[in-house]
Amino acid sequence: MRSYAIIPAGGIGKRAGGKTPKQYIKLKGKEMIAHTLDIFQQCQSVDEIIVAVDKSYFNLVKKLKKKYGITKLTKIVFGGIERQDSVYNALRSINAEKDDLMIIHDAARPLLPMNVLQDAIKTAVKRGNSLVCIKAKDTLLKGKELVQHYIDRTDILYVQTPQIFKYADIMLAMKKAYEENLISTDESTLAFRVGIKINIVEGSAFNFKVTTKEDVDIIRKLIK
Repeated sequence: MRSYAIIPAGGIGKRAGGKTPKQYIKLKGKEMIAHTLDIFQQCQSVDEIIVAVDKSYFNLVKKLKKKYGITKLTKIVFGGIERQDSVYNALRSINAEKDDLMIIHDAARPLLPMNVLQDAIKTAVKRGNSLVCIKAKDTLLKGKELVQHYIDRTDILYVQTPQIFKYADIMLAMKKAYEENLISTDESTLAFRVGIKINIVEGSAFNFKVTTKEDVDIIRKLIK
């Protein structure tokens, strides 16, 4: 069984507010995506890394691979219009066995703790898949200008990445989604739709996704 880390990084990150896509902004002099790639480079349980990027950033990613010694980065593929397309392009580029693990992780989550990654991989090896989540800790409600009602947070979880599935399972889920013209921002949703029972692994508040300008400010302070 081999483990492949798939990093979709084809987005343009409009909500982050900058001219440069968020995954390429520098954090303490190092591109965000390089911080993310380094986590998987250092993890002994990861065999290869595949990155899906916009074609205009191919050369930059190649330079980052060389600059930071990301030797496990074996393929750079075209990013798609949607995140799902980027992941699918990466999956199709791999000559994988059906039980090989696909570790899908957002490029914009550069503070993934190593212990969370290792726990997720161990669970996937043992049980076939894993999904990193954190428990909701704030009061939750539904409403717009006025409160409509409050939501019981007892069994509410925030979904993170990595999301790890066997190659055959995630390919089945992806193909089914395309057959039905369904686009999702989340692989676990697609896997759940085809009847796969998904195992939850505890995540970390540090493993947040950089999405808005405020997120960029927060992560710069954390890394500083």
